[in-house]
Amino acid sequence: MARAFTPKVVTANDLLDGDVIYLTEDDQWSRELTEAELITDEAHAQVRLLDASRQANKIVGAYLADAIAGEDGPEPTHFREDFRRTGPSNYAHGKQETSPQPRA
Repeated sequence: MARAFTPKVVTANDLLDGDVIYLTEDDQWSRELTEAELITDEAHAQVRLLDASRQANKIVGAYLADAIAGEDGPEPTHFREDFRRTGPSNYAHGKQETSPQPRA
């Protein structure tokens, strides 16, 4: 039996600067997970992923990431996504200086 669909967000990396970005409901890309479109329908998720994948001039590596609805918008359900949204792990710079670090 197939697993039940869990909510998702479309995520990728910005082609020019490599930052993690998220597809918003109005077809924009945001560096903030809380602004991402939380998708609750599997067919809609696949369509959104196809839409994102066609933007090879802006993004690279688009995929669907599990998320849940939080107080301020989508939140990651897996450590990988929580870690990914804080940026490179080699030293604190950019958004790492202003963003909370991933939960342990």
